[in-house]
Amino acid sequence: MTGKVAEEALGYEQARDELIEVVRRLEAGGTTLEESLALWERGEELAKVCRRWLDGARARLDAALAEEQEQDGPAGGTDA
Repeated sequence: MTGKVAEEALGYEQARDELIEVVRRLEAGGTTLEESLALWERGEELAKVCRRWLDGARARLDAALAEEQEQDGPAGGTDA
């Protein structure tokens, strides 16, 4: 599995949990510069995965709210 495919297969919770671990390792220190850079890069990739999941969730919520408003129609605002 390539890195890109593996990222796309990650669920939000998996990516978030791995990102938390990456941050812990970076904050703890004790890694070489090369290891730190690799961790940073992985963290950036994981953050993008999380952002895509959150953006998708936001789009689904917005669509559901828009559909609900359309179903209510103009009748909701013409009680005068």
